[in-house]
Amino acid sequence: MYSYPHKTAYRPLSGEMLSTYAPLLKGEGHSLYLHIPFCQTKCGYCNLFSVTGQTGEEVDSYLAAVERQSKQYQEVLAPYQTVFSSLDLGGGTPLLLTEKQLERMFGSLREHFRFRADRKIGVETAPNQTTKEKLAILKQAGISRISMGIQSFSDTELGALRRQHNARQAREALSLIQSFAFSCVNVDFIYGIPGQTKDSLLSSLKEAMRYEPDEIFIYPLYVKHGAGLEREGVVPEPKEALEQYRAARDALREGGFRQDSMRRFVRGSKERAFSECGFGTSLALGCGGRSYLGRLHFCSPYAITKKECLLRLDEYKKTEDFTRIAHGILLSEEELKRRYVIRHLFIRPGLKQTRYQEIFGGQVMEEFPLLYKWEESGYLERGEYLFLTDSGLELSDYLGPQLISPEIRKEMAEWEAFYGKAHDSVPRQPEKL
Repeated sequence: MYSYPHKTAYRPLSGEMLSTYAPLLKGEGHSLYLHIPFCQTKCGYCNLFSVTGQTGEEVDSYLAAVERQSKQYQEVLAPYQTVFSSLDLGGGTPLLLTEKQLERMFGSLREHFRFRADRKIGVETAPNQTTKEKLAILKQAGISRISMGIQSFSDTELGALRRQHNARQAREALSLIQSFAFSCVNVDFIYGIPGQTKDSLLSSLKEAMRYEPDEIFIYPLYVKHGAGLEREGVVPEPKEALEQYRAARDALREGGFRQDSMRRFVRGSKERAFSECGFGTSLALGCGGRSYLGRLHFCSPYAITKKECLLRLDEYKKTEDFTRIAHGILLSEEELKRRYVIRHLFIRPGLKQTRYQEIFGGQVMEEFPLLYKWEESGYLERGEYLFLTDSGLELSDYLGPQLISPEIRKEMAEWEAFYGKAHDSVPRQPEKL
């Protein structure tokens, strides 16, 4: 929901060009995202755009395509003197790249794009790919935030998730990261793992807190279409997961972490300041990255399985004109409102009612009467901000989808009906999609 509407609501576009929307990227204040869709192995719960088993030559050919795309984007943006204030490197596992490939990647970004001197740069990593040499490259490149998926300090639970690292490797990687003194370090954990208990979850979180990370994210285990655990018939137990979530939430708060959302906990007690989001301009590089330019959201067609992802990768590497926008969605005023509500309501301090009225000219509660029902159920409180109570926050993933518009829901259902669960084949894109 954080990136509403979902990619399955995107459709082929005709006649859209980056040059049309480039004026939105004038001057400073924009974000750049680079997607590195490569992993050592596919985790059991993962249905993100990533592939395994790629050779060094195949990764190099992908980087070459990114460089061509960057050069074309650079030419389009030149008249607008675009300066990016942030850069995020996501995956996949960006640190799966060799040291030489990492240096090539950063060199290309410096060559083709301009960044503010105080830009923020974030990167994702995994324990097996976290080495002293690669972290030194990140430090030299000015990385300010590093995020690592640990998921558990229990080898049994890591095995259940089909993770390829063990607890010892996670500890060593986290210690190594902390030794480089990055501005922000966050670690991810999963609850609701088969065989996991509240005690084992709390043991992992308490151990993590001893490393003093700046942020800890906790994610429920979801088994979605295309994930390996789905094929194995794994079905999470929601009641147990909810009990684990509550125990984790309380432990993190007691440990000095402020809760900003269902998933995000930040070290320190200072209340999160209101930060408006939903209208930011973000440009993506690579296959699978998503761009946000005003009403236009665009990316390559949604893919989950290795066959689908490899098809998209091949299409991406063969692309001649990256400035032609072929797949995405143009948001209506109604969808912009929904996106704004979703982007603010599920992260504290919440949605500022007067600001909503300034932007859209209406009263948010009147335009979204569903919120009255949430208030009656004890999920929502009103004041200067609309914000979810603890009862509402823990049900974020249940409440959020209720805000999907009928039009977007229809598009998503059509995609699901066409692809179903037959993700091991690569069907042709139907004309209606």
